[in-house]
Amino acid sequence: MPFSFHNSSFRDSDARIINVDGVLLRIIYNSYADNFNAFENSGLLKELQEEKLLVEHNEVHDAKLSETFGKEVYKIIKPEQIPFISYPYEWSFSHLKAAALLTLEIQLKAIKKGLSLKDATAFNVQFYNGRPIFIDTTSFEKYTEGSPWVAYKQFCQHFLAPLLFYKYDNQALVKLLWSNIEGIPLSAVSKALPYASRFNFFVWTHIHYHAKLESKYSADSSIKTRKINLTKSRLEAFLMFLKSGIEKLHLPASQTEWSDYYNTFSYTVESFDQKKILVKEYLIKANAQKVLDVGCNEGEFSVLASKVVKEVIAVDFDYLVIEKFSRFINKSNISNITPLVVDFSNPTPAIGWANKERQSFYERSKVDTVLALAVIHHLAIGNNVPIPKIAELFSSLCRNLIIEFVPKNDPQTQKLLITKKDIFHEYTLEHFKSEFSKYFSIVCFEKIKDSERVLFLMSKNA
Repeated sequence: MPFSFHNSSFRDSDARIINVDGVLLRIIYNSYADNFNAFENSGLLKELQEEKLLVEHNEVHDAKLSETFGKEVYKIIKPEQIPFISYPYEWSFSHLKAAALLTLEIQLKAIKKGLSLKDATAFNVQFYNGRPIFIDTTSFEKYTEGSPWVAYKQFCQHFLAPLLFYKYDNQALVKLLWSNIEGIPLSAVSKALPYASRFNFFVWTHIHYHAKLESKYSADSSIKTRKINLTKSRLEAFLMFLKSGIEKLHLPASQTEWSDYYNTFSYTVESFDQKKILVKEYLIKANAQKVLDVGCNEGEFSVLASKVVKEVIAVDFDYLVIEKFSRFINKSNISNITPLVVDFSNPTPAIGWANKERQSFYERSKVDTVLALAVIHHLAIGNNVPIPKIAELFSSLCRNLIIEFVPKNDPQTQKLLITKKDIFHEYTLEHFKSEFSKYFSIVCFEKIKDSERVLFLMSKNA
C-alpha cells in the first residue's frame, strides 16, 4: 500500500503520521507500547474521548502496512480526520486561551490517572466543530512521583507568551511563533513585555523568573543531574495556579469596545439586503460545500454562508475583528466556522524543517468556493497587487468565486487613494473582467443597488 510520511511528523520517535490515499494514520511503535497501555488501562483515553477533549480513533488492521513497518510497530490507528488545520499564530486571543486551558485540563486529568503530557506544543490542538480538541494520542507518558512537568517550559513558550502579548497590546509579536516553531524564547518574551508586568505575580513567576532561572542555569551542566522533587499534590497546585492565571487573562478594555463595522460603509439597507440575498443565491447555485471568506470583517457573510455550506474558513488581518467574531460564534454555538487572523496579502508562510513542517495558509486553503466581498480594492490599490496576479491566486484556491468589484469612484476606494498617487489606471471593470476571464467563466453578475459595485459568480475554466 503506497504511503508517505507526514512532513510535520518526525520529531517523536514513538509514533509517526502517514498519509495513505489522503487518509492520515498514526503508526505507534513498540517503544511507546507501555505508555499507550497505561494511557488506555487508566481509563483516561476513554474519558478524554467521551468528553470530546481528544480525537477519537479506530485501530487499523492492515497486513500490508504491518508488513511494511515490520515488528517495530505496536499499533496502527486511524484518528478522526480534521478537515482544516489551523496554527496558533492564526488564532484569536479567545481561541488561544481556550487551547491553553484545554491543554492544562488534560494535564490535570492525566496527573490524577498517573500519567502526564510529555509535550505541550500548541500544534497539538485544533479547532473542530467549534471546539478545541487535542489531536496527539501519543503525547501521554507514565507519571513518576516527585517529577516536575517536563512540558512546562514548552507550554509557556507556546501558549502563555502569545497570550501575554495579546494582553499587553503587543499582538504583532504573536507572529514570533512563525520564526520560533519550538516556542518563543522566554528571555525574548521577558524583554518584550512592559516593565509593569514584573509587578504581576503570575507573569513574574511564569515568564520573568522562569527566564531568569533558565539563563542562570543554561551553562550549568550540573543542573541536569540534580533531583527536583515535586510532590503530586504540589504539582497539581502549581498547575491550578497556572490555569487560574490564564483564566483571568483578558484583552485591555479599550480593545474590546468595538464599533459596528458595517455602519462605517455606504451601503443602504436595501443594497445590503440585496447583497445578502445574492450571496446566498450564488452559494446555492455554485453548490458550495467548503468556503473561504476573504476579509470577513465582522463575519456577517460567513454566518450567512454557514447556513448553506458544510464549512467556512473566515479570515481577516484585524485581530480585534476576529476576536469579536470568535466570541460571537462561540456564544451562538456555530460549529462550522473557523475564524482566523490572516492577512491575505501576506499570509502565514510555510515554516519548520525544509519549510515543509507546517504548511502555508494557501497550501491548507484548498476550498471549492471563495467569497471575496469588498476586498479587491484593498488588494489592488491598498497593497498594489495587479489584477492579473489577484486573478491567478484565486484560481489556485477554488473552483467557484463569488467576488465583488468595487470601482475606483466608490467612497471606500477613494479613502485608499487619499494618501497614494493614483497609478492604478488599469483598475477598471473591463480590465477586471478581462483578466479574471482567463481563469474563470462568468456565470452571472448583478449590480448592487445605490452603488457602482458589481457582484459576480465565476466558475473556473476547465
